[in-house]
Amino acid sequence: MNFSETDLNEYVLEAVETMGFESLTPIQEASIPPLIEGHDLIGVAQTGTGKTAAFLLPVLNELSYGDYPQDKINCLIMAPTRELAKQIDEQLQGFSYFVPVSSSAVYGGNDGPEFARQRQGLKMGADIIVATPGRLISHLSMGYVDLSEVSFFILDEADRMLDMGFYDDIMQIASYLPKDRQTIMFSATMPDKIQHLAKNILNNPVKVEIAVSRPAENICQQAVYLYETQKLNAVKEIFAAYTEPVRSLIFASSKLKVKELARALRQKGYKVAEMHSDLDQAQRDEVMHNFRNGNVKMLVATDIVARGIDIDDIALVMNYDVPREAEDYVHRIGRTARAGASGRAITLVNEKDLSRFRRIEKFLRKRVEALPLECSANLEGERSNAKAEKTADKQNNGRKRRKRGRKPQKEGGMPAMKSFGSDNFGSDEPNTGHTAQPLPTAETPKKPARKPRYRRRRKTQNVTEKANN
Repeated sequence: MNFSETDLNEYVLEAVETMGFESLTPIQEASIPPLIEGHDLIGVAQTGTGKTAAFLLPVLNELSYGDYPQDKINCLIMAPTRELAKQIDEQLQGFSYFVPVSSSAVYGGNDGPEFARQRQGLKMGADIIVATPGRLISHLSMGYVDLSEVSFFILDEADRMLDMGFYDDIMQIASYLPKDRQTIMFSATMPDKIQHLAKNILNNPVKVEIAVSRPAENICQQAVYLYETQKLNAVKEIFAAYTEPVRSLIFASSKLKVKELARALRQKGYKVAEMHSDLDQAQRDEVMHNFRNGNVKMLVATDIVARGIDIDDIALVMNYDVPREAEDYVHRIGRTARAGASGRAITLVNEKDLSRFRRIEKFLRKRVEALPLECSANLEGERSNAKAEKTADKQNNGRKRRKRGRKPQKEGGMPAMKSFGSDNFGSDEPNTGHTAQPLPTAETPKKPARKPRYRRRRKTQNVTEKANN
């Protein structure tokens, strides 16, 4: 379906054409018509499916008619991170080029002048505000933000916002909004907490769900199986195979690992930058600028840049740690092979992450090619051997316990039985010729003391030898 076949007006269509878009993606084709009709909507789609345009274009279409208050905030878009907020604002600038609307991005990690600019945009009433929850709450607490005229409330990557603990902030922000509004929510997944949030803030929404797509076929996916201590050697060996530096993005599981890995790579002589949540906005902007223009070829980062960063010529994406979910794996390696180019994705799999990586392969419906390196290890074989040894140990221990607990047998082959009603109570001798009598009720018999299983031999010495000594 082409954009010209939609009900978007000529101003929006001209901007879309100028930006080089012709056909709608599945999420756009399913979302734009009900949004133009004014329905609330909850969309389940991953990053990279075109969902940003799916909610921006209908909103711009409505605002372009000019039937909304001047100098008031008419649309509020919430994003979990400053990077995503900036990206949405950048796309908004392009799509609104022929539409007379104003916008402002509101996010943290910046200095006093930037905060003052955000305050000015909120007080003046920009048509569209793109904000992170924490920073918007800071402005709301100062009393100069008026959200009473908001007609469109949009939550992008709602699942990630809830994972970051923003549920209460979202509900607090929603309390400032009018009841009569159109609410749009996009999420990569649909867990119970998202359904609970949707129930609280959406009104009879249309649900659009696009299955999580698998990585592009032009990405060469490989895996290196190794021990954790060999990962740095693997990175060095992989990059040594390139005749010249290539633009590379390395993902690590935590900011501490990012710092450690970046420091280790610098010590090895690599020119590397790092991206994590400890950097302020100015530092992040500088890192991304240097990475985009080629001053730095290698970027080590947390998942903070896994979603929504558009850099077209990344040749290699490396997962220093296996992602927790298959969706995260898709988001990470989706940073390469963009705009029809080919790319390469390498995942380092240690002994603890092997099961998790097998689940990702199950989602991909294929086995990822193994990349043999000098530091590689046969984790599957060693894991099978360890499992077999553990099973054998359990069986041997079980036999020993059964053997220790076996009672002596008599000539007839039957186990010796103790008669609890006989005169020789507690004896190991069989009771013959006696009938078991009921136990006295006045006093409960005590359990007899257990005899030692083996008698320890006394050490004796020959008296004559002792005397001679």
